[in-house]
Amino acid sequence: MRRPTPNLHLWQAALALALFGLWWALTATEILPPFFFGEPFKVLARIGDWFSGTEIWTHLGVTLLETALAFVFGTVLGLGIGLWLALSPTASALADPYIKAANAMPRVVLAPIFAVWFGLGIWSKVALGVTLVFFIVFFNVYQGVKEVSPTLIANARMLGATKRQLLRSIYLPSATSWVFSSLHTSVGMAFVGAVVGEYLGSASGVGYLILQAEGAFDINTVFAGILVLTAFALLLDFAVTIAEKRLLKWQPQGHERGGL
Repeated sequence: MRRPTPNLHLWQAALALALFGLWWALTATEILPPFFFGEPFKVLARIGDWFSGTEIWTHLGVTLLETALAFVFGTVLGLGIGLWLALSPTASALADPYIKAANAMPRVVLAPIFAVWFGLGIWSKVALGVTLVFFIVFFNVYQGVKEVSPTLIANARMLGATKRQLLRSIYLPSATSWVFSSLHTSVGMAFVGAVVGEYLGSASGVGYLILQAEGAFDINTVFAGILVLTAFALLLDFAVTIAEKRLLKWQPQGHERGGL
């Protein structure tokens, strides 16, 4: 079993500081023009100003609410429809070309349509985020159910397992591990949906702040918004990791599966 690198978090923090220092050095010497690449300390000062007041919390709350709703709705729909089509060969065959066509469609072009349908409030952003999250979860659930061993299913049926017991004891555990492998990506996609929707039309949210700063050629505020979004996306990803560890305690670790 491979042991984790000692003081890994310290090395990660050192790398972040090194990148920040490189950014500062390149802009301070104007190798990278500060007008286009920002100034790190001004970016941090902008973030400090935001969080020392109350305005940023309103905008951040709107973005996080949109992200959370898109994440939850997209995950539930992806899980439910993925299970249904994976367990229904006829429905799967009928829906296959439409699922592929919808997945191939650039979902960002739907943002103006959602704005017309749902207005410029949070629900147009949630709808866009759902379209991004849904397919990630759907395909992972569908594949997870299809990966269940037919021998295992046959043995369970020989022992008298009902369809409900098969779903609860075999299909759902198999799908759950695949779902969590997709949720880390889904968090980022939910953020993308919320921010892009705000960017295209809104009156609140961090995406709105970034748009306003871009219109004023305030690159430091743009980078400040990007850093704030990244930090909170990492926090949500960390929350998913904790939930994964708690809900997948039954899953054996690599060395318990016979790995090296």
